Amino acid sequence: MNKLTRLNKTFCYLLTILSALSAAVVAKEVKVTSPDGRITFTVSDDDKTPKYRIDFNDQEVIEPSALGLVFRDSDYFEAGFEIQSTTRNQVNATWEQPWGESKNIVDHHNELNVTFSADRDKVNTYGLRIRVFNDGVGFRYEVPEQKGLNQVNITNELTEFVMEKNADATAWWIPTRGWNRYEYVYNTTTLREVDRAHTPFTMKLTNGVHVSIHEAALVDYAAMSLDQRRHGFLKADLAPWSDGVLVKKQGAFNTPWRTVQISDDATGLLNSHLILNLNEPNKLGDVAWVEPGKYVGIWWGMHINENTWGSGDKHGATTDEVKRYMDFAAQYGFDGVLVEGWNIGWDGNWFFNGDVFSFTESYPDFDMDAIYKYAKDKGVRLIGHHETSGNVTNYRNQMEAAFALYQKHNVAQVKTGYVADGGNIKRIDENGVARKEWHDGQFMVNEYLYNIKMAAKYKISINTHEPVKDTGLRRTYPNWISREGARGQEFNAWGNPPNPPEHAAILPYTRMLSGPMDFTPGIFDMSFNGLGADTNRPQTTLAKQLALYVVLYSPIQMAADLPRNYQANLPAFQFIQDVPTDWEKSIALDGEVGDFVIFARQQRDSNDWFIGGLTDEDARDVSVALTFLQPGVKYRAQIYRDSEDTNWVDNPAEITIEEKLVTAKDTLKLTMANSGGFAIRLQAQ
Repeated sequence: MNKLTRLNKTFCYLLTILSALSAAVVAKEVKVTSPDGRITFTVSDDDKTPKYRIDFNDQEVIEPSALGLVFRDSDYFEAGFEIQSTTRNQVNATWEQPWGESKNIVDHHNELNVTFSADRDKVNTYGLRIRVFNDGVGFRYEVPEQKGLNQVNITNELTEFVMEKNADATAWWIPTRGWNRYEYVYNTTTLREVDRAHTPFTMKLTNGVHVSIHEAALVDYAAMSLDQRRHGFLKADLAPWSDGVLVKKQGAFNTPWRTVQISDDATGLLNSHLILNLNEPNKLGDVAWVEPGKYVGIWWGMHINENTWGSGDKHGATTDEVKRYMDFAAQYGFDGVLVEGWNIGWDGNWFFNGDVFSFTESYPDFDMDAIYKYAKDKGVRLIGHHETSGNVTNYRNQMEAAFALYQKHNVAQVKTGYVADGGNIKRIDENGVARKEWHDGQFMVNEYLYNIKMAAKYKISINTHEPVKDTGLRRTYPNWISREGARGQEFNAWGNPPNPPEHAAILPYTRMLSGPMDFTPGIFDMSFNGLGADTNRPQTTLAKQLALYVVLYSPIQMAADLPRNYQANLPAFQFIQDVPTDWEKSIALDGEVGDFVIFARQQRDSNDWFIGGLTDEDARDVSVALTFLQPGVKYRAQIYRDSEDTNWVDNPAEITIEEKLVTAKDTLKLTMANSGGFAIRLQAQ
């Protein structure tokens, strides 16, 4: 090698070093912390590749993770982007829910808005807005109008949640993109064993920290699932349209918030309001017409084969049967009666009847005018029902007329249903061609919201079954009063297998983190298919059924069993009559994911409290400190608990009901049977 060649190689080597040093100098890293300083969100542009990470108490919760979007016909928001500018903001405010698990919600966060740019002729800028609360983080992409992005088809969202160091964390999850939508038994595995999962996706890290990944304010976008690539590498996975595109947007747009809730323990997740705080305020104005409450209905009888949805000798939705339920509702203080199967279309295999349902024509044995008059005299309301069997075009074509009919008959709440296999929602496109869509794809996200807005026009609240998952939109549209979105009580009639004992001890830490669920609790007769461990029936004790009214929050709660079963046990039924559905505040007192949970809730505009606790398949002794009560006030505690001999397998109905005076200085010691629980009413004296 001659001297000139050696000099050239040395010069090139020095240029490489200088180039690397130059890149290191210009690489930026910006941070924003939670108000209490425990959570730090860091954004960087090293190698012109935007990434983020999240630390909790100076330990990584989310390791450096990718950001970006991929478009079909435009440049990508991926490599080549640098931090151009940042702005910051702080918020410390309190806002009031018109109804909810807590009346007043504190919104205290620090915000960082990062603008990324690239030197390109077309796509060259986007924002990442980050809000860091004491209970977690939300971040979203904000895409301004710019050349080349007037209309885009998103084919990939690159967002990652890297947790490689926590691949042995415990995860509670249900599979996504399956035929049964969100209605699966929860898996409890290590993180490394997860394939593709719905959110909320909850984990207990190896250091004991609890984390739940979800999203907030899902509007005009596809829902996000999590796809695990290499162990510990979770990637955003969006539900596609029938043509394979994930999201279709025009002009400027924002994505939903990607959320990470973080807590030292399991109950900290339950006491978080992060999802609600990331949604926009109420857009409906005065919503005094949205009324929380309790209802009964012609529903459980169909699930246990005493009645049918379709017409015939066992038809449940008859004028006489509805009047009988209204008599019961009026006698025991319920607001309404849910009636399913009243409208034309249920005969035959209704699962496939989406094309023929009428939402304005009733069967001959159902007289809506007569029922309206009877309900008015009794002081109760008919609760409406619209089952689409997945044909949303047929429903949309009739929707406004259907809501107008209901408004005429004083119906203020409607339960909607979208029973169809996942990926089998039927829409008719602009060319008259039938297309099949996912329940959580962008099309259906918009369709559900269209239903909510149309209902609001007629002052009707909606309880969506077979829904898209909750992301806190009840704050923006308070008439979206509840929804399903998990395995509910009906699986205990025919689930094969039914919900296992741990199911209700997992739901609060997973599905319920997203918002209210219409679980339909309150089954008193557990023996309709016989007792034992191998029958389709609720695998709970009676006391646990009562506890569900406090533990599984919903502003509308159903007393789901048959009237005769309540009338056969009026002492236990008293708790269902007494428990409210609208709360001043809610506090998770104790619990571990999948093991047990204890909630205390204060009745709205009252000094009375209610406590609910439940356990999994293991019997459990717990202590409940009453320090949340008002000091110096005596309370009469009405306690509904498992008896000594109670067990869910062959003696589920035995219950002990007792009273005692307590104060904030007292601690209640309680024993829960296997799959048991307790429910307590605390009346200020």
